Amino acid sequence: MTLPRFYPIFDNADWLERMLPLGVKLAQLRVKDRAGDDTSAEIRRGIALARHHGAALVVNDYWQIAIDEGADWLHLGQEDLETADIPAIRRAGIRLGISTHDHAELDRALALAPDYVALGPIYPTRLKQMAFGPQGLARITEWKALVGGIPLCAIGGMTVERAPGAFAAGADIVSVVTDITLNPAPEDRLRQWLGACG
Repeated sequence: MTLPRFYPIFDNADWLERMLPLGVKLAQLRVKDRAGDDTSAEIRRGIALARHHGAALVVNDYWQIAIDEGADWLHLGQEDLETADIPAIRRAGIRLGISTHDHAELDRALALAPDYVALGPIYPTRLKQMAFGPQGLARITEWKALVGGIPLCAIGGMTVERAPGAFAAGADIVSVVTDITLNPAPEDRLRQWLGACG
């Protein structure tokens, strides 16, 4: 399976409405701190926007809502794997991406036959406090050798300027959050990303 090389993550569907028309073909909706019904509505809206623009939308965390709303993709962190019903997710035909930070987590992810594996943070990140320090480019190369044909996504502290190094190290996909959402000109920055990952 070939996935787009550029994979932005947004925390609400308003971002999707702004960015999908610019040519994004793979995006994640990472909804946080909303009530249950609001979360379902936001994910439903995100899926509709993505389908309208011919893009793949990855739902973060909310596996039951992803099933209920007919999502095509789901991303789970290691903590989410504790409670997620993986057989139900697979029965629903949902493709699955999984976060990894160390060898034990990678082994666990590979045992679930994921559709992509994420490794991070590659660089220090502003987004959240991480239990793991920066992985660095050498870890990308190591991970790619271990995952083989499974797409490998590099995430954490990524910028347009750092993307070529991640690809050269073996990443198939580069994921980004704050380099777009905290940029004073998000649309311009996104266009730069599309050019760098084309």
